[in-house]
Amino acid sequence: MKVTVVGAGNVGATCADVLAHKEIANEIVLLDIKEGFAEGKALDIWETSPINLYDSRTIGSTNDYSKTAGSDVVVITSGLPRKPGMSRDDLIATNAGIVKMVTENVVKHSPDAKIICVSNPLDVMTYCAYLTANIDPSRVFGMAGVLDTARYRSFLALELNVSPKDIQAVLMGGHGDTMVPLPRYTTVGGIPVTELIAEDKLNEIIERTKFGGGEIVKLLGTSAWYAPGAAAAQMVEAIVRDQKRVFPVCAWLQGEYGMKDIFLGVPVILGKNGIERIIELDLNDSEKALLNESAEAVRNVMAVLDNMNVNA
Repeated sequence: MKVTVVGAGNVGATCADVLAHKEIANEIVLLDIKEGFAEGKALDIWETSPINLYDSRTIGSTNDYSKTAGSDVVVITSGLPRKPGMSRDDLIATNAGIVKMVTENVVKHSPDAKIICVSNPLDVMTYCAYLTANIDPSRVFGMAGVLDTARYRSFLALELNVSPKDIQAVLMGGHGDTMVPLPRYTTVGGIPVTELIAEDKLNEIIERTKFGGGEIVKLLGTSAWYAPGAAAAQMVEAIVRDQKRVFPVCAWLQGEYGMKDIFLGVPVILGKNGIERIIELDLNDSEKALLNESAEAVRNVMAVLDNMNVNA
């Protein structure tokens, strides 16, 4: 098995490190455009192998996609963070150009790969990768919900003073402040969370989850990387090991939840073929309204990309 991570920054390097430590693949290629950067990160990770006792080989490459050939899964983390004075449209245009170039090279050298997009703005960058790859949408999807539910579950574990291992949750919608955590589908050891926590406290946790990324940025002055990198690695593991895990994933909807031609976070079964099935929950009216609101926000950003004709 071979996995490529494009982008050797904090998120990409963390993802590669987790994949190596868990021996998810025989070979993990880390690629970046900065000279020597991926090679240095890959070498540093490999030098932990005698300490952490694993055999996965990490290989670095400066923009040489031939080294990624034959990858089973490719994780795209490339892109620039939003800088002061940069508009949302500027960020979309810049990162869409990067994601388009990366995807073209990925498909050229690994035509059968499953592609996981982590670049931001997540939903629209996944859309960009899908348009560029021109492959079945079951093989192109975005990592957002795994990270968002992890934050949600970690906050609940702190509040309830329980193990995060016992908390299961579903979260839907776009990646950002319009995401839709679903308390009705949140359990602690099989017990509905609403039986264990007051409604006002639960709502506080939901709001904290929606702005979880921003909380990290305020504290660090930059985006998170440990949790996003680990979340992407968990998705890779589900595919490589054909685990049939049920995860919230940014997926291409074609009628599910009454929506068509949109990338949106929904629960799916993730296995060796990528998205093996989209799970349709029986949402109540309130949940449907929140999901539709989130979808509208995502469509607005997708429209910005369409108007730029990046993939023309």
